[in-house]
Amino acid sequence: MSSPAPVFPGDGLFDLQVNGFAGVDFQQDHVSPAALEHALRGLRAHRTSRILYTLITDRIDALCRRLEHVENLRRRSPLARDTIAGYHLEGPWLLPEPGYHGAHDPALMRAPTVADADRLLAASGGHLRLVTLAPELPGAPEVIAHLVSRGVRVAIGHSNASEPDLDRAISAGLSLCTHLGNAVPARLPRHDNILKRLLARDELTAVFIPDGLHLPPSVLRNFVRAKPRDKVLFTTDCMAAAGAPPGRHTLRHVVTEVGPDGVVREPGKPNFAGSSLTLDRAVDNISRFLGWPLDDASAACSVLVASSLGLHPPPVLASHSTEPEPAGFASTASTALRA
Repeated sequence: MSSPAPVFPGDGLFDLQVNGFAGVDFQQDHVSPAALEHALRGLRAHRTSRILYTLITDRIDALCRRLEHVENLRRRSPLARDTIAGYHLEGPWLLPEPGYHGAHDPALMRAPTVADADRLLAASGGHLRLVTLAPELPGAPEVIAHLVSRGVRVAIGHSNASEPDLDRAISAGLSLCTHLGNAVPARLPRHDNILKRLLARDELTAVFIPDGLHLPPSVLRNFVRAKPRDKVLFTTDCMAAAGAPPGRHTLRHVVTEVGPDGVVREPGKPNFAGSSLTLDRAVDNISRFLGWPLDDASAACSVLVASSLGLHPPPVLASHSTEPEPAGFASTASTALRA
């Protein structure tokens, strides 16, 4: 393995799952231009130069409106065009069963259709890059093949797919696993469960959240060892609490609370409701938890992410300095919550 780079290699990181940042919730209907640029500057202050702007489960009409709105903002903002490499839809084509739906609203989940996929593609301006779905749902193989034929990568997540379901989905073009190890019930059958099925599938690239909370470090080590080294990527799956001080934030309809420990929970509930991890902290965690050199950890959060999506590598940031914040925003980007 190569030795660590002499300069911290976190510049030019690429996060494929960002639900919000620096107090800005991407799931709201009308994110303002100032709010979007505030969030993007915050990401850059944490050495993240490209992201997939991620939307979670909702009605197709609502998702299309949000995609069209952000596309309009993206066209008018050089910073947004440079930073938002495209969109990641996590839902609504997920498994609505308890333990699998996570913080998503199961009442809004539905089976995928090609017609709905085409509406979302059009609303994204052709910039839909990744879709997470449950491949056991009716019609999923056809939709996977349709999306892949249009250059969209498809991942499994919030799913309890059987081995035959996985065979059909992989044949149709399924290629990634979204936050593998999470969005599953706390209790699972000892051997025949979705975690074991996915870890054994060398065809699928696994994406992990390395905050030490969603997967304890020992679990992350075991899961990473189960996958081929070139089939391992990382994300933050962060929401508005990332890059922001402790307090209350939203994830669409869910109110969340973040304490000094950086853990995101629904008030009064023990389960996680998002991540406050930043990608520069993720690189450091990967190196510490797994013993990887920093340049290897950085690659799994940057150039390898771009490659898995069929995109160019993210640009290296020339400086960590940021432009002045838009009016109405105090700078919170330099406040990193340790995971």
